[in-house]
Amino acid sequence: MGVQRPTRASSAGVRKSMQGNKSRDTKPELALRRAVYALGLRYRVSTRPLPKVRRTADLVFTKAKVAVFMDGCFWHGCPEHHTKSATNAAYWADKVERNRERDAETDRLLGDAGWTVIRVWEHEDTTEAAARIARTVHQRRSP
Repeated sequence: MGVQRPTRASSAGVRKSMQGNKSRDTKPELALRRAVYALGLRYRVSTRPLPKVRRTADLVFTKAKVAVFMDGCFWHGCPEHHTKSATNAAYWADKVERNRERDAETDRLLGDAGWTVIRVWEHEDTTEAAARIARTVHQRRSP
């Protein structure tokens, strides 16, 4: 992958805003967890599917080997909703590109290890996403 550059906020306000961004337990993630739980599924939260690989999935179904990632539209470059930053545009474009590359690498690493990866955009309908997750988990659990 590319060279890691130090994170530099363009202002104190931007730095404070970035520090306030949660890496887990966001509103869309909590809504998805509630919907999946309501379907009777139990899962691990914010767990590494492969302990030796530094990638944390939002929901992990260990026996079925299903890892679910809730991707934010801005951070992961949603084709429908991603907006380009007006401030420090080159930095943010590079950051999103690195995130996309890491997502693709994560999908490949987990796939190679026999896992199924489900990616859910934060804007997706929670009920539909939960149903998709449930179908996949049930299929993977069936002989």
